[in-house]
Amino acid sequence: MLFMIKWLVIGGAAGALAGSASAVFLVSLDAATQARMDWPWLLFLLPAGGALVSWIYWKFGKSSSKGNNLILEQIHAGSDSIPLRMIPLVLGGTLITHLFGGSAGREGTAVQMSGSLADGLGRLVRLGEHDRKILLMCGISAGFGSVFGTPLAGAVFGFEVIAIGLIRYEALFPCFVASFTGHAVTTAWGVHHAHYSMGAVPPIAASVLIKVFAASIVFGLVSLCFSELTHKLKLLYAKLLPLPPVRSFAGGIVIVALVYLVGSRDYLGLGLPLLADSFRETVEPFAFLWKLIFTSLTLGAGFQGGEVTPLFVIGATLGNALGELLQLHGPFLAGLGLIAVFCGATNTPIACFLLGLELFGSEAAIYMFAACVVSYLCSGHSGIYTAQRIGVSKSPRTGLPDDATLGSWKNDK
Repeated sequence: MLFMIKWLVIGGAAGALAGSASAVFLVSLDAATQARMDWPWLLFLLPAGGALVSWIYWKFGKSSSKGNNLILEQIHAGSDSIPLRMIPLVLGGTLITHLFGGSAGREGTAVQMSGSLADGLGRLVRLGEHDRKILLMCGISAGFGSVFGTPLAGAVFGFEVIAIGLIRYEALFPCFVASFTGHAVTTAWGVHHAHYSMGAVPPIAASVLIKVFAASIVFGLVSLCFSELTHKLKLLYAKLLPLPPVRSFAGGIVIVALVYLVGSRDYLGLGLPLLADSFRETVEPFAFLWKLIFTSLTLGAGFQGGEVTPLFVIGATLGNALGELLQLHGPFLAGLGLIAVFCGATNTPIACFLLGLELFGSEAAIYMFAACVVSYLCSGHSGIYTAQRIGVSKSPRTGLPDDATLGSWKNDK
């Protein structure tokens, strides 16, 4: 009982801070996106904007430059504080990315702000090491749940993302409190989230399940490609252009050039119009690939922002494209693709299944669960968070050293 009372207070406080931060961020992000739509010429400032943000991080960011991985490292075995400077840095950096047209998401910003606020709260109330780790998980949950309006998925994501194959159940109640409080506070500030519909769900049948399994294999492989391409581009940019400001300036030029090569601005920013189209009509078959390339190039060059919303767009547009090939309703596969590609890139099948339930209802629950599980297995030991620990291997044939992370395992290979 004392445990519950304690975390009702602390988790609720962390959620309230995260919810308020997410509300400010989402309102500001909408304004930045609208400004970019109203003034198309802002795209030409993308190289300069990226260089400015990278220079500020380079000079003043210190450990903040690690982003979400810094929070995961501190939960695993860290003793360093998560600096409050991370909040204005990631908020300003993400807004600049979206204002000038970089292809990025929003979950990274919300999670980093919430993690920094949670750690500051922990220092204020002088929590011990074990409780501090739980509070950081609360920060992840509250940031995710509040920025997407999915408190159940946020609650589980906060402790499922820490290690592949292992779930920290002692954080279940605190993360639940933090995520729901964060969502409630964001909503109380007048911020609302978009909703999409999968339309008609086919009845359970072996033929449909086989098609869903086939599509989910593709979802997992595409999430693997996104993670690997983004990491490889970061390494390539760093090797060719060691100075971060120069790296982002060059990356901005590449993105501007690609816009004119493709002849479309649909792949800039969050990509929410593409996401909405995936649930209403047939989208261009290779829209998922272009969004993947634009996002990997943006993040690889050092621009600030998250990966999750672009992953939603990649998954939904891919699912829509596969609908005609597999003779299934496009919006139905778009919904499965949204959660499955995200699942493969974050290695969080339970959170992604709950995300599907919150976004689309329970009618397609069996199909959603199958899609998450298959994508999770097919994405291998890869993901967007290099500090994510591999608690249990996805394959019994894969030998892993103790305390391996996705980043260290890749380096050892």
